[in-house]
Order: sequence, then C-alpha cells, then structure tokens
Amino acid sequence: MTLLIALTAAVVTTLIWYTNKSARSLGISTLSLMYWGASLMWLVDAAAEYMEVRSAYFTPTLQDMMNDAFLGGSVVVLGMVIWTVWLLIRDPKHLIAGLLHGHETK
Repeated sequence: MTLLIALTAAVVTTLIWYTNKSARSLGISTLSLMYWGASLMWLVDAAAEYMEVRSAYFTPTLQDMMNDAFLGGSVVVLGMVIWTVWLLIRDPKHLIAGLLHGHETK
C-alpha cells in the first residue's frame, strides 16, 4: 500500500511537472524526485519482504493495510511539508523578499 501511494504521488507530480511550466518554476521537480525516491525505497522494501514471507505477502490483514496506508499518506504529507519549506526558503517569485522589504508584488 505504501508503494502504491508513493508511486501515485510520484506519477501525479511528474505529470504536473511535465504539463505545467509555472509548476516547473516553483521547483515541483524536487517534490517529484522525493516521491520517486520514496517509491524506490518502498519497492526495495516490498521485494525484501516478499523474499522473507513469500505468498503471505499477497494476503495482508486489514490492520496491516490500514497501517501501510497511514504510513504512505504520512510520507506524502511529509514530502509536501519539506517541499513547502524548501519553496519558502528558495522564494522563486520573490514574494517573501518583497514583503520583508515593504514592496508590493504584482
């Protein structure tokens, strides 16, 4: 479940990056790379778990699925928080700098 959620976030952010020039200027590629990295991590985790439990891997309990969904959602939210902080620090449209220096932005 964590792998599916991370892959979905990676694909969605990649599509946004590819189709939206404004999103590219805001550094959505960084967010996309974070999600692709998380997807790769969960893929390796899934392969290692499959090698350990074999066919039981395909019959998780409802509680395991809920835990995995919560973890996947947490990873997506944490990635967005990190990207938002990075975006505020980077300030690509100079909005924060304008506010700090008393200039109005258009």
